[in-house]
Amino acid sequence: MNQYETVFIMTPVLSDEQMRETVNKFKTFLDKKGAEFVHEENWGLRKLAYPIQKKTTGFYYLFEYKAEGDAIRDLEVTFKRDERVIRFLTVKLDKHAIEYNEKKRNKKKAQEQGTETKSES
Repeated sequence: MNQYETVFIMTPVLSDEQMRETVNKFKTFLDKKGAEFVHEENWGLRKLAYPIQKKTTGFYYLFEYKAEGDAIRDLEVTFKRDERVIRFLTVKLDKHAIEYNEKKRNKKKAQEQGTETKSES
């Protein structure tokens, strides 16, 4: 199994409930295909670099997971069929990218724990 990272952008007209529903749809899809989730992150509403379908913002979401190659192909077909998704990108991670992502997550955790202990004082 290879490790992948998928970032997808959902249309900004979705409510929070619709956004969560969309994310859960793709998570469930990957679970059924035997994917093992490593990390997921909601990047929230962000400005797009250029207008897509006359929209200038979108909800960004990231999945990092281990899966077989055919699961990726099927996931991308599902993205294309869903009108709530305006863009997506899946990247196969090599060992250096995996290591970098782990360091980044650990650093972020350490910073969050550091701010928690400071606020408790």
